[in-house]
Amino acid sequence: MERLRLEDLAEYRFLSGIAYNNTGELACFAVHKGNVEENNYTSVLWVYDQPRDKLYQLTALGEERSFSWMDDGEHMLFSGKRGQKDKEGAERGREETIFYKINVHGGEAQEAFRIPLRVRRLYELNPDKFLVLGTINLGRPPAYTLSSEERKAQEEQAAEERYCEVLEEIPYWANGGGFISLNRTHVFQYIASTGQLTDLTPGPIDIDLVTLSADKTKALCVGAEFQGKGPVSNSLYVLDLEAGTCTQVAGDEGFRYTYAHFLDEGKALAAGSGMQAYGLNENPKFYRVDLATGEQELLTEDWDQSLWNSVNSDCRYGGSDAFRFHEGWLYFASTRGNDAHLYRIAGDGRVEQLTQEPGSVDGFAVHGDRVLIIALRGSKLQEIYRLEGGEETQVTEFNAWVGKERCLAQLEPVVVETAPGVAIDGWVMRPVGFVEGERYPGILNIHGGPKTAYGTVFVHEMQYWANQGYFVFFCNPRGSDGKGNAFADIRGKYGTIDYQDLMAFTDEVLRRYPAIDPSRLGVTGGSYGGFMTNWIIGHTTRFRAAASQRSISNWVSMGWTTDIGYYFTPDQIGATPWSDLEKLWEHSPLKYADKAKTPTLFIHSDEDYRCWLPEALQMFAALRYHGVEARLCMFRGENHELSRSGKPKHRIRRLREITQWFDKHLKEA
Repeated sequence: MERLRLEDLAEYRFLSGIAYNNTGELACFAVHKGNVEENNYTSVLWVYDQPRDKLYQLTALGEERSFSWMDDGEHMLFSGKRGQKDKEGAERGREETIFYKINVHGGEAQEAFRIPLRVRRLYELNPDKFLVLGTINLGRPPAYTLSSEERKAQEEQAAEERYCEVLEEIPYWANGGGFISLNRTHVFQYIASTGQLTDLTPGPIDIDLVTLSADKTKALCVGAEFQGKGPVSNSLYVLDLEAGTCTQVAGDEGFRYTYAHFLDEGKALAAGSGMQAYGLNENPKFYRVDLATGEQELLTEDWDQSLWNSVNSDCRYGGSDAFRFHEGWLYFASTRGNDAHLYRIAGDGRVEQLTQEPGSVDGFAVHGDRVLIIALRGSKLQEIYRLEGGEETQVTEFNAWVGKERCLAQLEPVVVETAPGVAIDGWVMRPVGFVEGERYPGILNIHGGPKTAYGTVFVHEMQYWANQGYFVFFCNPRGSDGKGNAFADIRGKYGTIDYQDLMAFTDEVLRRYPAIDPSRLGVTGGSYGGFMTNWIIGHTTRFRAAASQRSISNWVSMGWTTDIGYYFTPDQIGATPWSDLEKLWEHSPLKYADKAKTPTLFIHSDEDYRCWLPEALQMFAALRYHGVEARLCMFRGENHELSRSGKPKHRIRRLREITQWFDKHLKEA
């Protein structure tokens, strides 16, 4: 077998969006692959015929990232351009989403309709009527309300005025979404035969999520109405689709709903948090909500897990539904320990764990007793598995070649007690071709979040480093997900107990693995991991080289220049510049930059609005000011997701930059 190559990243297949049709016989999903030549991703639809245990490709190479089954079970709708690239319209900022219809048994996709909105989600009410989740801007008339002449004039004016961006509220931009001041997502009714579009949620309301009642006469929405400053809390809204009314459900102020779905007798099954005990990162619980009064009945007093998959990997692309409600059960993924499993909860609060295998459930489809999952298992990349009686059967072999043709490092667990009653889970990967008696450089990799987790799943960058002759070690320090609220709570403690855990873990790894040369250690991480990398180089010289990615260096600036900073910083650090400036500065790596001696590479993107570019620029400038070797590599047109969904060429260049930096400082004499 050959060593894993850096460029193999562009050969992997990433799976997403799996969903059954109305009979439960056919399941559709998207398959994505990097295209280095075009520097983009191709996305096609595949179908799994479960009774026949047969797979077939439905669409040719295109951009079908998402789709929805039609109620007839024979057709599906998907959005995309399919070669109709409206260059003039794009230059003018035309807001339009084109939908195509295709028969699942074959044939060419045909254009079904065009909706004059940026559509996030489409729900079929009947073959001619749809519910649409789409975006408008409160600062200008929606394009769909204008005549063709007025619309053209608006587009020309927008193109003319691109030199000036007007901001009137926070957040004023969103990572991956650009400037969003006055943008709102509304719920619309769309009639395909006439093109009629009706806004069902007018005003400054912003809708995050929509679920339909069984008879499709009502919709339950999660959203918030605001002006000036986007709130952290939100509310439930009930849309009567026949009467055209929108009613806000009374509720506790300061509550944040994660999900909600209709139950019988005017009740809803909802997940959410009051954020009182653990702030923004508090794990949601499940409630039964009276939609007439807003009264909440707590169903899961002892539940202390997140309601999402937080297991880290750089081998995913495309999105999958986080929740599915089916036959009285709500299905969802949750991180427990170091693994993301599939669970379900009934309206009476009964919770069942459906998967047992270690790894990560990245997507799922449910119909009756049939369950399909997209999962990362062991050293395999994403594949689809049937779940039957708790047992998993692999259905696809899209990435089987990796295990057959490439050398892969195995994960060896390391558990370290870093404080009384605190056990930190971690792993070590030996270099591929490891020879007993030789000494090797090592890389400590720190995850982002901080409330995410490393697990036993495939991570390309770490497998590549192991194939390049490095020991790679990583862990889940306090602040990570998977072990409950108390373990994840590091509010006001950034750079203290988490730093203690990482250094204690490093000490134990070096003790257990004497083949690692302690004089040739590197450290890297992204987002929170970038913050910790910046922090580490200001507090120890034990690492010979560092690579800080999409980092935070200064909480004073981060809080008021990034998309989440205005609420994330006060919550996580426990201060604002007006309440306790010294507290923010105390937890800022920039404060300690004059102590740094470690040569450091900074990786950042110019459209990263989560950890804005000045965070890297400040730390880079501070190191150079104090005579420390540093290099900053900025990727244009990329955002906070560079390492996970950036353009293929950029992802390859990013990993090459980091690897060459470590090679220079950890391998060369």
